[in-house]
Amino acid sequence: MTILHSYRLSAAAILLFASSTAFAQTGTTDPSISGSGSSMFKEGWVPSKTPDGAWDRVQHLSQPIPWQYIRETDILWKKRVWREIDTREKQNLGFRYAGDEYSGGGMFIEILLDALKKGKIKAYKTFDDNFTQVMTKDDIMETIAGKVDTQIITDPITQQEITKIVHHDFAPETITKYRIKEDWIFDRNQGQMVVRICGLAPVKDVYGDDGVYRGPQAMFWLYYPDIRGLLAQYEVFNPQNDITHYTWDEFFESRQFSSRVTKVSNVFGNQFKDNLSPMESLYESQHTQEEIFNKEHDMWVY
Repeated sequence: MTILHSYRLSAAAILLFASSTAFAQTGTTDPSISGSGSSMFKEGWVPSKTPDGAWDRVQHLSQPIPWQYIRETDILWKKRVWREIDTREKQNLGFRYAGDEYSGGGMFIEILLDALKKGKIKAYKTFDDNFTQVMTKDDIMETIAGKVDTQIITDPITQQEITKIVHHDFAPETITKYRIKEDWIFDRNQGQMVVRICGLAPVKDVYGDDGVYRGPQAMFWLYYPDIRGLLAQYEVFNPQNDITHYTWDEFFESRQFSSRVTKVSNVFGNQFKDNLSPMESLYESQHTQEEIFNKEHDMWVY
């Protein structure tokens, strides 16, 4: 091989490396190419056509954080806990973020609904939280928008009564809470307390035709281990630092949300609010969290 030929090969390699580096920096700024932005779902939402920032940000496509295997014989203590996340609290405002090209272009509930409509994940009915009945697509659409109503109105010109079909539009802002079902386990193999989320249910505020608030209603239950792959594809807005982003899977696994305990496994299956006043229920929630926290230390003592 001559020296000239060697120089030509070196130059070609440098050009190839430079072009691939340029594509890695600038090509990924287009959400339609790769990364979490490739699954835009919010109707009418338009991503930026140019790099929107002072630098070319690289998209991050993540995988769920793998769970360490737990053997049944290594479980010394377990408690099932139900929690409630209020998205109106400051620490939980990421649930209400309208979205951008990195978070999917919509709120957290819109990520879940889009995956349900496309058949990527399954939803279960809410008459219990044991995932016993899978919801059909019609069930899901009825839960989102409600049943089509008919109203009898009088035509102002002809004075004749006509039937009007009323379609209800889903408002993501009405999802103010999420319910979580989880297991707290002391694993003697790891020597620590381990928490595993089992289920997730969005809760919407229901209003009557007169605009009066009727109360909260769970829309559906999702089996959390089955949706972790989806959650790993979308990022959470971080109000503390725009450069530090994590996925929804990391958000839940690192316990970044604020919540309160509403129920623990008991012989009657009661929630705190069933027998306690709102203030007493809050105190009982705090007391339960302290008991679970202290349990890990008690296991080492005994």
